[in-house]
Amino acid sequence: MHVTEHIKRAQKTLISFEILPPLKGKSIESIYQHLDPLMEFKPAYINVTYHRSEFMFKKKPDGSFEKVEIRKRPGTVGICAAIMNHYQVDAVPHLICGGFTREETENALIDLNFLGIDNVLLLRGDPPKNEAYFEPEPGGHRYAVELIEQVVNMNHGIYLEEDLIDGVKTNFCIGVAGYPEKHYEAPNLETDLCYLKQKIDKGAHYIVTQMFFDNQKYYDFVKRCREKGIDVPIIPGLKPITSRKQLSMLPRVFHVDIPQELASEVMKCKNDKEVEEVGKAWLVYQSRELIKFGVPVLHYYTLGKPEVIKKALMEIL
Repeated sequence: MHVTEHIKRAQKTLISFEILPPLKGKSIESIYQHLDPLMEFKPAYINVTYHRSEFMFKKKPDGSFEKVEIRKRPGTVGICAAIMNHYQVDAVPHLICGGFTREETENALIDLNFLGIDNVLLLRGDPPKNEAYFEPEPGGHRYAVELIEQVVNMNHGIYLEEDLIDGVKTNFCIGVAGYPEKHYEAPNLETDLCYLKQKIDKGAHYIVTQMFFDNQKYYDFVKRCREKGIDVPIIPGLKPITSRKQLSMLPRVFHVDIPQELASEVMKCKNDKEVEEVGKAWLVYQSRELIKFGVPVLHYYTLGKPEVIKKALMEIL
């Protein structure tokens, strides 16, 4: 079922989770161990992130170095199929521009269609860790809006091969990312909202936000989106703080602010176990207020900490 159909049919705020593929060499059992404790909360769907290849320089026996391409977390499509088979829950794979040509994107979408996976979250993606700026693959997409156009075309039976006649129409429900505190590359929030409006105008069906820790930023974001004519569901993305180092890491990596009240409580903690309790309490507070606001879904970034989210949901629901 499409994410938007889940939302349309819901009588109350839904729950969804986002997980990482396991590191290469790990079993699918690690995914089940991660999700099993969370399934009692009956998620409407589960997102699975996609991670592009990275380049490393590996030392050769002669002392020289060679550039080696390594993908640490493969398996997004297979994990989605496994989740749907194992739990009978819809899975939402992420697709990114980076690392894909248009042909590879088309082939990935064909695989998803054959597997009965009809939800996708489309993202530009970040540049490789050793590169300062995003550069598309030769023959790939530079912007998420171009990726949206390709998926919409396939939904109309239009494929890259122009001579292809009577192409099967896919039926993908398209999600995109939104940034309550703006994308770090945008000069200002107004410009960022214009880009987001382009994605919706091109055919995206719903928005999932970057994590935030101040609900007012989400409320203001929704208001500005509606004023801009963006009328699709806007799903808040949430994550608990679980360690003191995240006070500096999260703002640096994800370009989000942490409220002073939350930061002060974390700084009082003697160890990360205490931080988890503070982070859980803040997540409970955020979630309850967002439910009152009437959000369609609470989307939790589990990121290796399902037990904290489980404890929070036991208090929320």
